[in-house]
Amino acid sequence: MIVDTHCHLDDERYIDDIEKVLQNAKEKGVEKFIIPGADPKTLQRAVNLCEQYDSIYFSVGVHPYDAENYDKSYLEKFIHHPKCVAIGECGLDYFRLPDEEEAIAQEKAIQKEIFVDQILWAKEMKKPLIVHVRESSADCLELLDKYAGVEGGVLHCYNADESLLKLAKKNFYYGIGGVLTFKNAKKLINIYPKIPQDKLLIETDAPYLTPHPHRGERNEPSYTTIVAEKMATLSGLTYLEIETLSTKNAQRLFTF
Repeated sequence: MIVDTHCHLDDERYIDDIEKVLQNAKEKGVEKFIIPGADPKTLQRAVNLCEQYDSIYFSVGVHPYDAENYDKSYLEKFIHHPKCVAIGECGLDYFRLPDEEEAIAQEKAIQKEIFVDQILWAKEMKKPLIVHVRESSADCLELLDKYAGVEGGVLHCYNADESLLKLAKKNFYYGIGGVLTFKNAKKLINIYPKIPQDKLLIETDAPYLTPHPHRGERNEPSYTTIVAEKMATLSGLTYLEIETLSTKNAQRLFTF
């Protein structure tokens, strides 16, 4: 089977046809799903889906774009749920920073503070992290090097920064999704063979980052098969071998 380790099934774009989306995935051999906790406003919907479907799990956390709305007391209500397998999606995202220097510094400081709090919370709860890194590799690496614990985590939508590969020694995995199939993904394609195979995970980030040849459409977990096919080609492995090793890696990290 395949595990989609990062899919936003709590997104409103799945409200009308979630049953069909899951059926499409099952027909492709995708049998487990993790909904990352990116937006507290949809967290309850994620929990409801997990309670309705045995195959769905979730995490609790706040995306860096929502760092100012971080409310740990609210997230704590869900952390002990039996299907909560991680903390995140948390991290740093410097793609949309303000224009003024002072505002930039303030935004970065807020993101770092909330990220560190979630790292420490993951250590306390002995859960892995789901980490978002966008144009912030150096700062993310510094904070994860300093604070991350033995549970490790996953670098969601791994950005092909070779410096981040050192985190494999701290039990971090690398989420590979539709970007690997993009025509302009040369950097990721070149770095991919350097990722330890026992640290590879498959994800979609659905409904975002739809793989080729479906770009422009809503992404969904069934498209993990396209990612797995590309991974097999680049790894010199069979599709079944990629399916098997990525599933074992997911089970090892998220312990389900």
